[in-house]
Amino acid sequence: MSSIARSEVWLVDLGYVAKVRPCLVISIPVLDRDRALVTLIPHTTSPRGSRFEVQIKAKFLREGAFDVQNIITIPHAKLLRNIG
Repeated sequence: MSSIARSEVWLVDLGYVAKVRPCLVISIPVLDRDRALVTLIPHTTSPRGSRFEVQIKAKFLREGAFDVQNIITIPHAKLLRNIG
């Protein structure tokens, strides 16, 4: 897999319930001796207007927000492709 860097947006398979969705990488790149895990903030197209939602406009994202209260850590294998 290509390197994963903080502030990139990846398309991620979050499982059956959460679907495949864009996620913002907030963790730092792992080293060879580290576990292949990445910490992300998922993007939602159904914001609730919470103060924990961060709206970012980008060509590759539908209108919505990153939900900072929904921080997740998953294996690199769940990342599908870098979209921005």
